[in-house]
Amino acid sequence: MKKPPRKPSKPLLGDVGASLRGQPRRRRDPAQPQLLLDPMPARIDPCLALLKPRPPKGRQWAFEVKWDGYRLAIHIEPKGVRILTRGGHDWTDRFPAIVAQAKRLPVSTAILDGEAVVFDELGRSDFGKLQQSLGGRGGKRTSWESVCMVFDLLYLDGRDLTETEFTARRHLLEGIVPAGGEEAIRLSEEIEADGEKLLRIACEHGLEGIIAKDRNSTYRSGRGGEWLKIKCIQSDGFAIVGYQRSSSAFGNIGALLLAARKEGQLIYVGSVGTGFNASEAMKLRAEMDKRKVTAPAVRYTGRRKNLIWIKPTLVAEIEYRAWTHDGKLRHPSYKGLREEPDDAAVYELEQSRENSDKGQDYDEQHYSREQHPNRPVK
Repeated sequence: MKKPPRKPSKPLLGDVGASLRGQPRRRRDPAQPQLLLDPMPARIDPCLALLKPRPPKGRQWAFEVKWDGYRLAIHIEPKGVRILTRGGHDWTDRFPAIVAQAKRLPVSTAILDGEAVVFDELGRSDFGKLQQSLGGRGGKRTSWESVCMVFDLLYLDGRDLTETEFTARRHLLEGIVPAGGEEAIRLSEEIEADGEKLLRIACEHGLEGIIAKDRNSTYRSGRGGEWLKIKCIQSDGFAIVGYQRSSSAFGNIGALLLAARKEGQLIYVGSVGTGFNASEAMKLRAEMDKRKVTAPAVRYTGRRKNLIWIKPTLVAEIEYRAWTHDGKLRHPSYKGLREEPDDAAVYELEQSRENSDKGQDYDEQHYSREQHPNRPVK
């Protein structure tokens, strides 16, 4: 004879009309392992490319076009999108089209690394057009035409990817921002080509240069050599330490006197008198006149006259062909003033001595606007 089933000591659900209550919540044991999620960092200092005269060789290197614009980090969170400049300034309101596109990406949380650019009629990134779209240096205009060319993914849906190798980060990025898009956020595509050949093609098409990235590298802030930049025409930031006054030049600026850094000191590296038009020269003159000083911030032994010295707080983006044998810029041309939010860093001489070439000193030659008032603006 079968025994009757045991009567449970307590009904499974208790009284039907009674409210259900869970077990009392206990405090978490501090020794218990945490969930395998990484907190989203408020900011990541960017990985910067080290300047080299020639592309590296080997299958470990991936190549991309070098974009000429403002470095940006796009932070995507459920509460909204933030856009930070290289210097850590919040410029979310300056790029509304990029923000709108970021909200449409198929992610919950992410940090994208890229460059805001404005293209010219030939599809090349144009730093001057980007500055104009933002209202000039110090302007507050929003730029609807800016596009962010993204080239790295640093954080994705609860995972910090900075310790992940570059190839894996790129694979994940391509799943978020597919190649060939025409939106405000586009993928900076890897180009399968020999570095030397790609550099030659980039220069023939009027591009600034190329970037080489170590496929096996993790994401490391600063210039550690994991990323390299090779330029068709050199372009870097130099401190303006003074100018030569000229009654016949735009804004009465015959030439700007420039300096680079070396071991914490400013070193005079030559002058530039081309690249700015009348309106740009007037704005530049107004900024410099606010910073006049009686003594130069550099040791100057040149022969120029009518010099006005200023505090070295303005950083000019200068294009140049190479370096002369005595450490001066060769064939320089003014491109514009760098913004503080873009971390307007002054060029470090220690990083580029391999780019020096032999040649006569062009600093005291006739390359000022005074001698060439009709030279075209670049």
